[in-house]
Amino acid sequence: MHKMLINGSIVSSDKLFDVMNPATEEVLGQCPDCSKEQMDEAVAAAKEAFKTWKKTSHEERKAVVTAMIAKTNENMEALCEILIKEQGKPMSGAQFEIGGVGAFLGAFAEMKVEDKVIVDNEAEKVIEMHVPLGVVGGICPWNFPLLMAVWKIGEAMMTGNTIVIKTSPFTPLTTNMWGELVAGIIPAGVVNILSGGNDAGAWLTEHPDVAKISFTGSIRTGKIIQAAAASTLKRVTLELGGNDAAIVLDDADPAKVAPQILGHAMSNSGQVCIAVKRCYVPRAKYDEYIEEFKKAAAEHKVGDGFMEGCTMGPLNNKMQYDRVCELVEDAKQNGAKVEAGGSPLDRAGYFFPPTVLSNVASGMRIVDEEQFGPVLPVLPYDTEEEVIEKANDTLFGLGGSVWGEDVHAAAVARQIDSGSVWVNSHMNVSPDVSFGGRKCSGIGRQMGSSTIAGYTDIKVIRMPKPQGGNATGTDEE
Repeated sequence: MHKMLINGSIVSSDKLFDVMNPATEEVLGQCPDCSKEQMDEAVAAAKEAFKTWKKTSHEERKAVVTAMIAKTNENMEALCEILIKEQGKPMSGAQFEIGGVGAFLGAFAEMKVEDKVIVDNEAEKVIEMHVPLGVVGGICPWNFPLLMAVWKIGEAMMTGNTIVIKTSPFTPLTTNMWGELVAGIIPAGVVNILSGGNDAGAWLTEHPDVAKISFTGSIRTGKIIQAAAASTLKRVTLELGGNDAAIVLDDADPAKVAPQILGHAMSNSGQVCIAVKRCYVPRAKYDEYIEEFKKAAAEHKVGDGFMEGCTMGPLNNKMQYDRVCELVEDAKQNGAKVEAGGSPLDRAGYFFPPTVLSNVASGMRIVDEEQFGPVLPVLPYDTEEEVIEKANDTLFGLGGSVWGEDVHAAAVARQIDSGSVWVNSHMNVSPDVSFGGRKCSGIGRQMGSSTIAGYTDIKVIRMPKPQGGNATGTDEE
């Protein structure tokens, strides 16, 4: 059992909950279910630690973060093992996530939010400062549990804030284990990691001493968090759901493009907010694309994440598994044709194979909703104006991609209403580039040297300059 980190100490709780292995449907272990008192203790510790941490220099913060990276890398194998067991992703996916912890923290460690002189004339000097907010609450998802946690931790720490992380109840073990590893490196109270269910998230969101909430998850929960945060006028950063469209243009090569798009749809078993969720291809080449997607789907190897050659693990939890099964069945009942996959595997675990659906259209749930699973509905279009309108006709606005000749594709990409649009690629995210959604896909941005300023308040210092004298107002000879 991996425990929680509160005020520099590794602690359990009077109440525990089970964590399941999605590949076996068996209990993997138990985890502390934090109490209201423990949440209050963690916030109080973060508030006290903020008094000192906000005064630290960039180099002092960087030294702590650098030591955290080293500890993570030293324990790569153990962290990957527990991540595979609780999340279900294959070894390659686990190595990508744990490796990303060091890469993103390292980038955050180099970022500074500098003061800026915005007026400097004969009358006055005006400086715009960025000051840390205080205690940040981070609420994390189950698809990339540790990576999403360190996105929030790194940005908060390097801007002088302290943080309380609430893990997903489906995948708390990896992050709790990491907290145990770095506990001796981070000053007490600067980072606190708690595990628990929805009540714990509500306690953190509503706490009067929390200045900001950074949440990654569903639109439904994001709305609840925004409403709860309003009572204390908390800042919020909400990275919510997506229904990313991939648009394939006439000048793209089906044999080259289809395997890439299919791969971006099936990554992490489709459990990625910016995975391709629907694909639009020219009607004249529709059958050709369907055949290429089928070939690409057949190349995947579905199984336990420890299985050699595995490219897709199970869905993470029963709730998500049932949702994917429901949406695919609904599509079939409404006329969709299954070109690959289409039914859960008849074995223990939440396994659903890579699925390609044809004969689908707007209005079907599998097209209009975020399925968050290994399913790719493929839709035909006749004109670029039509496909742009269809891609944008959604409440989502997280990501999207356009595939074809670069200049042509870039011109179409400019017309897509999403926070990120890729040309001839998809899902590329890096710490130096801001990331976030439009419309119902979120509020605010993460990452990027300009957008980490969202973890600060602006403070303006206005200083009059002496007129005809020195700083004290007396004339000099």
